[in-house]
Amino acid sequence: MNKDLLLSKLWEQYTSISPSAKKIHSLLEEKGEKIENDHIAIRTFNDARVNIAVLEKPFVKAGYVSKGKYVFESKKLFARHYEHATDRTAPRIFISELELEKCSEELQLSVKKLLDSCDQSVFEKEDLVLSGAVWNANSFETYNTLLDESEYAAWMYVYGFRANHFTINVNALTNFSNLEELNSFLKESNWRMNASGGEIKGTPAQLLEQSSTLADLNAIKFDEGTKEIPSCYYEFALRYPMKNGDLYQGFVASSADKIFESTDVKLQS
Repeated sequence: MNKDLLLSKLWEQYTSISPSAKKIHSLLEEKGEKIENDHIAIRTFNDARVNIAVLEKPFVKAGYVSKGKYVFESKKLFARHYEHATDRTAPRIFISELELEKCSEELQLSVKKLLDSCDQSVFEKEDLVLSGAVWNANSFETYNTLLDESEYAAWMYVYGFRANHFTINVNALTNFSNLEELNSFLKESNWRMNASGGEIKGTPAQLLEQSSTLADLNAIKFDEGTKEIPSCYYEFALRYPMKNGDLYQGFVASSADKIFESTDVKLQS
């Protein structure tokens, strides 16, 4: 699968459960903006069948190369980011994985059961990253049990392999000179922002500022009935120049840690 097709399929899948992204996209286009994508984020587990080394394959095949790695100790996550080798306009790819060995035995067993329950050939598919939940995610009880320990694991249980969020490149916008202006515009248009750690994560000194909406609520049919579960969110990134004049291309772990919480049920109340 070539880069453009892979990215367009990720966008199509993402907006199918996060309609606010399309609405914000259209809202900015109505102001004359041409939207550029800064990065796409994807979640997984560090089980050898579905870890970063597996999910990176279609991106590497499409011309992406690994650039940075990040550790999120409190959330027990490890991540890598990728940049396209020849197309500087291509969005970065950010893939994170839950470090299962740092989780409880109960959570480890739950994830193993989920993966063991699948037709193992599904993990060999080139489009695994587009496959959603390849297991039966029909138990609200299981969702809540995972949620008690790891919001990340609970989200993965319901939504599986897909883009967790897309990100607007604020540097490319013409009507907003900073994130404060963009956030104010979005709030005036009744979008709810992730305020965990402050609405703006990061500083100019760190060369990256980020903000995000709260995830959409998506109706999921469990055996126990239909429940609204946070799905995906839209992020906004403003990058600053390094000493050589080039814009910083990486990520700030402390900021990304709070951005992850855009899908947290606790922030929805």
